[in-house]
Amino acid sequence: MDGTLLDSMGVWTQVDIDFFAKRGLTMPADYSAAVIALPFEEIARYTIERFGLSDTPAQLMDEWNQMVYHSYTHTVQAKPHAVDYLMQLHAHGVPLAVATSLSPVLRDAALDHVGLHGIFDALCSTDDVQRGKKHADIYLYAAGKIGVKPRDCYVFEDILTGVRSSSRAGMHAWGVLDESSEQDWREIKRVAEGTITDFTQAPRLW
Repeated sequence: MDGTLLDSMGVWTQVDIDFFAKRGLTMPADYSAAVIALPFEEIARYTIERFGLSDTPAQLMDEWNQMVYHSYTHTVQAKPHAVDYLMQLHAHGVPLAVATSLSPVLRDAALDHVGLHGIFDALCSTDDVQRGKKHADIYLYAAGKIGVKPRDCYVFEDILTGVRSSSRAGMHAWGVLDESSEQDWREIKRVAEGTITDFTQAPRLW
């Protein structure tokens, strides 16, 4: 969802900056890249261990959710033409799944806000599997939930690790341009089956 269906990565950048500032810390330049493909709870554990924080993972996740909840329910918008594209797929009976690192409370609030509630056949989280998006577990899990074989599954991802892992799993991996991963765009274009800068360029799968 984040960076693929939702224009939301800027929200998390600000959350990271504010989170570290509140603790008298400066966000390291490599932090975002280090956590971008991790499950939500693993990001919390990584942050606690790296910076020696006294918080529990549950406390950090709750703090982050509270910091971004208003944005996901009021200001975050869908990527250009993403809603129209998904509505076309849904109208033609194409099975749809979300595979996200986003917590369920934010995921559901965002889908409601942008008008996509109820069109997905499965809502899957990286917390449903044991490994993050560096591995294909979440994509295979989502495909299984909607009864689609990997070779028939199209994955839209904005992060290079997700494009790589879903491609290695035999899926049709498509890269979606996002400012947060723009530095990887050349490699995404090399690895992916196709790339788009907005959803008017997405393949017509109906």
